[in-house]
Amino acid sequence: MAWSFSLGRLLGSELRVHVTFFLLLAWVGFAAYSNGGLPAAIDNILFVLALFACVVAHEFGHALMARRFGIRTPDITLLPIGGLARLERMPEKPMQEVWVALAGPAVNIAIWAALVVLGAGIQLGSLAQIDSTGTGLLNRLAYVNLLLAAFNMIPAFPMDGGRVFRALLCMKMERAKATRVAATAGQVVAVGLGFLGLTWGNPVLVLIAVFVFIAANAENQDVALRSVTRRVKARDAMITEFRALSPDDTLATAALAVIHTTQHEFPVLAQDGGLVGFVTRDRLFAALASDQPRSESAASVMDTNIPKVGPTSGLDQVLNGLHKGAPAIAVCTRSGHMVGYITRENIGELMVIQGR
Repeated sequence: MAWSFSLGRLLGSELRVHVTFFLLLAWVGFAAYSNGGLPAAIDNILFVLALFACVVAHEFGHALMARRFGIRTPDITLLPIGGLARLERMPEKPMQEVWVALAGPAVNIAIWAALVVLGAGIQLGSLAQIDSTGTGLLNRLAYVNLLLAAFNMIPAFPMDGGRVFRALLCMKMERAKATRVAATAGQVVAVGLGFLGLTWGNPVLVLIAVFVFIAANAENQDVALRSVTRRVKARDAMITEFRALSPDDTLATAALAVIHTTQHEFPVLAQDGGLVGFVTRDRLFAALASDQPRSESAASVMDTNIPKVGPTSGLDQVLNGLHKGAPAIAVCTRSGHMVGYITRENIGELMVIQGR
């Protein structure tokens, strides 16, 4: 994820933190300092750090359960509004998704129970006490873990309860339709949270509402896209009319190709039609802006890490390659001759044409 950096690896996954998380810490510290001075600021910052440690534990609950079903979690990112475990794929079997979704809230319940054993105690109706440093760190942390478990079990996307809801619906209906129902429920919840946030003057609640609404819509679109791609072959979506460059073409030649075509990426092909790499507009413009001589080879700025698929490969395989950051996916014959390529844009155009 952009604007995030690595803290290292833990339990097989890279742990990352988004830079905006530090803005949250600064805001919490400043607000507490304004009301209660330095001790209050330190106490609240420690509370937020402990809380997000619980959030990370929650995400590792998902990751470790997913690993039991053969699904890796490349990274977990810490955001101001929570954590994000990026699974390499979602479980296809409904009950596997149920167990993966429940594992996160189960960790929060376990943390709450452990804190209670250690002496934490707070009345369940005392929500206002979370902001009070006099309540005690363990008490506040226990209460928030209980809230996290309850909030995440709301049956609406993108909360864990929404994934459980979707998985149960998948037992009775097609996955794309089940996702649409769960995503709609998530957006309804988001509107409610946004209304409460505006009514109570709580900007954090409004931020959560916006995130829930966008995430629910994104999940719905992603599942709908994958539903279509499973039925479409690479040959049905590939671009077959394109301007190609040779390894000997210069930056000046590539610049003229940009002017004379509407392409955003240009395959560099060997004499036998084999793919050498892709020169993208972004890389070309960066080279020209750096005063790199236009007589230099365009191959000096090309991207050679281009995935290749066969014409009969499923478009879902193509989509996985694009999600990993490739500018395009080359469609090649068994002999290595490139017959076309696929980008995010023309997959989007295919979706529009098919009315999805």
